Amino acid sequence: MCLSIPAEVLAIQGDEAEVSVNGNRLKISLMVLKNVKPGDFVLIHSGFAIEIIDREEAEKTLEIVRLMKADKN
Repeated sequence: MCLSIPAEVLAIQGDEAEVSVNGNRLKISLMVLKNVKPGDFVLIHSGFAIEIIDREEAEKTLEIVRLMKADKN
């Protein structure tokens, strides 16, 4: 099973993007996905943006992740 996580694109430089995942900043590759711009939400898998998704879907998924984390604590 593969797991991808939504992230908001903050900045782009070449084939890399700085993204925010629950307030954590990461650098990811945009090599497999074109036409990404700051403000977009993308799914990340293994350090690569693999799909652009809408904000509503990203927020729903991030809420599920937060609930899973809270359940473990």
